[in-house]
Amino acid sequence: MLLPIALNAQTPRAETKATPDAVASNPAREDPALARLFENRVAPLLRQHCLKCHGQEESLRGGLSLVSREDVLRGGDSGPAVDLKTPGESLLLEAVHYDSFEMPPDGKLKDEEIAIFERWVRSGLPWTPGAERSSRRAEDNGMQERLEAAAHHWAYQPIANSVPPFVDSDRISTPIDAFILRRLHDKGLSLAPEADKATLLRRVYYSVTGLPPSPSDVRTFLADDAPDAWERVVDRLLASPQYGEHWARHWLDLVRFAETNSYERDAAKPFAWRYRDYVIRSFNSDKPYDQFIREQLAGDEIDPRSDDALIATGFYRLGIWDDEPVDREQALYDQLDDIVATTGQVFLGINIGCARCHEHKIDPIPQEDYYRFLAFFNGITPYGIRDAKSVERFSVRPLPSASHKGTTSKDDRVLCVTEVGSRPRPTHVLIRGSAAARGKPVTPGFPQILGGADATLTPAAEGAASCGRRRILADWIASPDNPLTARVIVNRIWQYHFGKGLVRTPSDFGVSSPPPTHPELLDYLAGELIAGGWRLKRIHRMILLSSVYRASSSIDPKAQSIDPSNELFGRFPSRRLEAESIRDSILAVRGDLNLQMGGPSVFTKMPAAVLAGQSRPGSGWGKSPVDQQVRRTIYIHVKRSLVVPIVAAFDGADTDTSCPSRFVSTQPTQALLMLNSDFLQESSRRFAADLRRCVGDNEEALVCAGLWRVLQRPPSRKEVERGLAFLRRMVQQHGVGEARALQYYCLLLLNLNEFVYIH
Repeated sequence: MLLPIALNAQTPRAETKATPDAVASNPAREDPALARLFENRVAPLLRQHCLKCHGQEESLRGGLSLVSREDVLRGGDSGPAVDLKTPGESLLLEAVHYDSFEMPPDGKLKDEEIAIFERWVRSGLPWTPGAERSSRRAEDNGMQERLEAAAHHWAYQPIANSVPPFVDSDRISTPIDAFILRRLHDKGLSLAPEADKATLLRRVYYSVTGLPPSPSDVRTFLADDAPDAWERVVDRLLASPQYGEHWARHWLDLVRFAETNSYERDAAKPFAWRYRDYVIRSFNSDKPYDQFIREQLAGDEIDPRSDDALIATGFYRLGIWDDEPVDREQALYDQLDDIVATTGQVFLGINIGCARCHEHKIDPIPQEDYYRFLAFFNGITPYGIRDAKSVERFSVRPLPSASHKGTTSKDDRVLCVTEVGSRPRPTHVLIRGSAAARGKPVTPGFPQILGGADATLTPAAEGAASCGRRRILADWIASPDNPLTARVIVNRIWQYHFGKGLVRTPSDFGVSSPPPTHPELLDYLAGELIAGGWRLKRIHRMILLSSVYRASSSIDPKAQSIDPSNELFGRFPSRRLEAESIRDSILAVRGDLNLQMGGPSVFTKMPAAVLAGQSRPGSGWGKSPVDQQVRRTIYIHVKRSLVVPIVAAFDGADTDTSCPSRFVSTQPTQALLMLNSDFLQESSRRFAADLRRCVGDNEEALVCAGLWRVLQRPPSRKEVERGLAFLRRMVQQHGVGEARALQYYCLLLLNLNEFVYIH
């Protein structure tokens, strides 16, 4: 219920004080009947209609609190809500009667409810001692109770020392198998048989590198009968440069990587590509994950002389940016909100961003916790500024290595975090998330659900480039004692290998998320990650060598009945390739994929119809040399308002916010693109030309070679005969030349389901 207050909710609270005599003359202390009136009739109405807007100090409407008798008598911006000398003229009664104000605004109270307020006010405002605390508990949506309940939530418990169970089975290849098989056996189920070797090789190539094996790779593996053949393949792929490129793509989805600002102009972010290359290098070198965290959150505070440590802080500059905000201060807090939300989701699996404007509606995260978390980042400068002459200036600094050489060029710079100096901005709880409505001041601290401790701050030296707060946060997140960090990342690794995680909501480990399907396995992997020095390749290897990963995707009728959604991972889940792997595979199959790594992003040929959709057609899209246009998709310039058609059609990541899981849709535009787009038409021509270059003009050899490249397995005789029949039919019945017929056949091959799915 909103009482008579000034219309501007951002007005500072009035400093009027209730007189001590008025407060002391509480009738409830002398008359039990009046005490019961308040407890049984008035307090429930206050909780139901009033305390949403007049219950929390940091978010009071009009400065009016109704959580204590003293607060009511003191009143808000419009004066005392109740006047004990002339109670019938009290503003509170005017409001509920809709005489001058109309409160609550969502509908007038019933006559009997108004009568209760009348009696209460005219009786001298009786108030039961202790009701203030119960009113606050009711108003905060049960936050204290939710915090207490969350103490038992699985995600906030210390990582358990999980021991693989004993299972009598010859399918135990790694400890992972024991956990999965135990659950399957308990349900009377068994693990699907091992997939055939060609299927396994294709699966692991895409899983690790995002690229298909070559026909020679397949032939070599099929001929290798050594007991360690699979292990050697896994180790070779994890050591390949293409591993870092593929797994960097997953990380870039999470940190909302793009190289432009969004909005209408969608101008380029300078040197954003350096962050992409940093992630690729980090994965390829198997950088410890805790170091990876620390560099991104506080690399400039940890090792300011390292290129990689500074480049890593580009993490802060990847979000969208409004270059002409209506309110610059509000825009700053929008940028900080993007950082807070992304950090919470990506590293901790918590949706702390939902508490920006109010107490979190589901998870036990008070609004104050959000701003205590934000305080770690409140020294960061805005990403960019557009001055009066429309000149944009960004947070770009010289690379440390270039500075040490004594000379720098315009190409020796990096987009990175910068701070206002050694003294960060003061942080307040913002009422309703508005930068113009400051509430209670707060200092940096950690969420209550994770201990709630205040950060131990050491004042930075005068003139320092930063305040050092982000390093404190980074150390806390990367600590082995943090119950979330290791669990979240090993769950993501599992998710990207199997299509879904042990926890189905990879960026939300909150109280409403489904519990892990295998909690002991999740904790075992998290513990192994920490014990192994936070090296991710160790976890990859354990998964890839397991019998669970090598199981076929065949569906057993009994398993389909008992576990239809494959929650128990009794079989390998078939799934479609991601957009980038589809495009890269097409380039690999047609024979001209350029595996050059790193450097500034490239521009592919963009259809004129797509460019025409811009407010300024073609703006911000360059033209790269032909050999550069066929590099891996991860190196294509990521423009938020202009997405490469094949990436857009096959559910590429939304780059405006963190993307923990991509949609997998099936729609007509995908088939139309794969048949009719300029890219596929050109690819079929190049595919056909490369086949002729490699095997000559023999039709059967051409068909066999094409099938080998696309299917990455030995083709059956029936498949070869169907290909030959297709070529003859095109020539004899449709009057198409042999060269054109082969091109059509190559286009057909690129549209096979088996080409875009892994099993």
